[in-house]
Amino acid sequence: MWLPLLLGVLLWAALWLLRDRQSLPVSDAFVFITGCDSGFGRLLALRLDQRGFRVLASCLTSSGAEDLQQVASSRLHTTLLDISDPQSVQRAAKWVETHVGETGLFGLVNNAGVAGAIGPTPWLTQDDFHWVLNVNTLGPIRVTLALLPLLQQARGRVVNISSVLGRLAANGGGYCVSKFGLEAFSDSLRRDVAPFGVQVSIVEPGFFRTPVTNLESLENTLQACWARLPPATQALYGDDFLAKYLTKVSRCLEHALTARHPRTRYSPGWDAKLLWLPASYLPASLVDAVLTWVLPKPAQAAY
Repeated sequence: MWLPLLLGVLLWAALWLLRDRQSLPVSDAFVFITGCDSGFGRLLALRLDQRGFRVLASCLTSSGAEDLQQVASSRLHTTLLDISDPQSVQRAAKWVETHVGETGLFGLVNNAGVAGAIGPTPWLTQDDFHWVLNVNTLGPIRVTLALLPLLQQARGRVVNISSVLGRLAANGGGYCVSKFGLEAFSDSLRRDVAPFGVQVSIVEPGFFRTPVTNLESLENTLQACWARLPPATQALYGDDFLAKYLTKVSRCLEHALTARHPRTRYSPGWDAKLLWLPASYLPASLVDAVLTWVLPKPAQAAY
């Protein structure tokens, strides 16, 4: 009884691996990537440029765009884009349209994002949430909707950079909320555009060293949140809480664009595979208990 089942599982695994390793022929198709100043976006833009793609890379800063252009080939073109600004998104969409023409847009990578204030929810304000949601959730939605006709024209694909924290909210702040929202948008988008030949993939990285996860920046933001708290609230947590909290908190993209059968979800990073994703399937009460045990407690906690 068990032997046929085991053979079936092995056969399925072998076929899945064979299917997963199939790649499209080398292409000069157009790919638009957001957030190419540094990190994943910059690295992907250069990798795809080397493979012969016509990369349209957007950067937030002029210096980021100039630095990228200097090390790339003449095929790669850059533009400035602030995905939190609807007018900036519309200008970028028209710029993309002038480049791709009737060919359409083969790939869109929504990579740009921010971490924002990550910390205990009572420390935060509505503005802390609004800024992160505007960039991490509404930003990719704006860009996708603006470029969707060009993607449908080429029967292209969308790759949204989410996070393992879009599966499991391990901390307070707008980051987890924004990534949960991006996951939901990606799932509904995938089903809505499938009839038009457009494919949607989600990449859920673990904790990689990028400007978004820069420890010094996260620490400075959290310390600023602490400094603006009323003395009574600081007393509830105690003088040692901030230091303890800071201590605790302190090739998938390419495959999604070049594989003949791109996966629905990618989870790069061993912490994503072995910790965060398995934990996302556990009962909420168990996860809450573990995180409560791991993270420091306020000095005057009631429980």
